[in-house]
Amino acid sequence: MNAASGLPRSAPEPIKMVVDGASKFYNTRSGQVHAVDNVSLQVREGEFLCLLGPSGCGKSTLLWSMAGLHGLSGGQIRLGEDAITKPHPEIAMIFQEANLLPWRNLIRNIELPFEIKRQEPDRKRIEALLKRVGLAGFENKYPRELSGGMQQRASIVRSLAVNPSVLLMDEPFGALDAFTRDEMNLLIQEIWMETGKTIIFITHSITEAVFLADRIVVMSARPGRISNIVDVDLPRPRPVKLQTTTDFLERVEAIKAMIDHRPS
Repeated sequence: MNAASGLPRSAPEPIKMVVDGASKFYNTRSGQVHAVDNVSLQVREGEFLCLLGPSGCGKSTLLWSMAGLHGLSGGQIRLGEDAITKPHPEIAMIFQEANLLPWRNLIRNIELPFEIKRQEPDRKRIEALLKRVGLAGFENKYPRELSGGMQQRASIVRSLAVNPSVLLMDEPFGALDAFTRDEMNLLIQEIWMETGKTIIFITHSITEAVFLADRIVVMSARPGRISNIVDVDLPRPRPVKLQTTTDFLERVEAIKAMIDHRPS
């Protein structure tokens, strides 16, 4: 999908990130856990890619490895020519929780990545992002004074403020109520279309994946492997009411039939 126009791509986009034979084992007190097994995947420049699968299938393990936060037991992840073995300045991550520091107000939470990098905050960019997500005027509020949706909006601003080219999102809206989740899905779709960022998004919701994605990577039960990759050729922008159409519901049911819930 051409993010700027909402039209189908006339030619494949360049490859942004490559996952090559990624495997991950965890050593636990009860023995070794095989979380991810030989996953290979190419993520296109400017693509909105969703990772979908049953709980415990290794989606988050794979995403955290893409962020350079988890080492692999085998295989490699590359961003361009760079092997990802630690956090990379071009990659930002949004977690399941907003993870705002309670003793810092909103603006100081957003400026934290700049402090860590010992850089001057890009205040013009931050101001524009706060306005874009509807948080202008809340700069001096503390996390306890913000709703869950507002906190996640703040975490989006914090990640985008450093202007990454890749945004990794680990089920960021799963704890929100249905109405707020719809609002956030519309917001992230709009931001993606405006910025052309490459987004890799984990969700347990098939409906959310079909609504947001260009492609959906369906993973098997642990150890996580890619069982299917589904292209979503629905036009953009996608309104919430699209989720009630026959075509949309048929896509959801088809993907539901692909997911293997068997315990390992």
